Amino acid sequence: MAGFSRKKYMKLAEGFYGRAKNCLRITIPRVEKSLARAYVGRKLRRRNVRREWISTINAATKDLDIKYSHFICGLNRSNIQLDRKILADLAKYEPYSFKAVVDEVKVQFEYYQQKRKYTVE
Repeated sequence: MAGFSRKKYMKLAEGFYGRAKNCLRITIPRVEKSLARAYVGRKLRRRNVRREWISTINAATKDLDIKYSHFICGLNRSNIQLDRKILADLAKYEPYSFKAVVDEVKVQFEYYQQKRKYTVE
């Protein structure tokens, strides 16, 4: 980690318990560990938000009688360029618009299934 000044370490250690906020020898490793955990936490937050989007889309697609995996496959086959964040917002706040997207995706997925069925046999 970067070697901060004593003042910087003490500023970053505000709110710590016990000697970790007063004693520099204990403060330095605690501050460095907290900075490392904060970095990891920022990465995990993005992962968790994406997971929430996927679960929202999954719930909405189940209501419209299509699996999430089939929905994503059809979305990739069609020419619809919407990411999961926008799809989750559509599913939550504009269900009719989301239904229109799902109907288009269903058509594309069924076409893909028929095409695949004939090429496999």
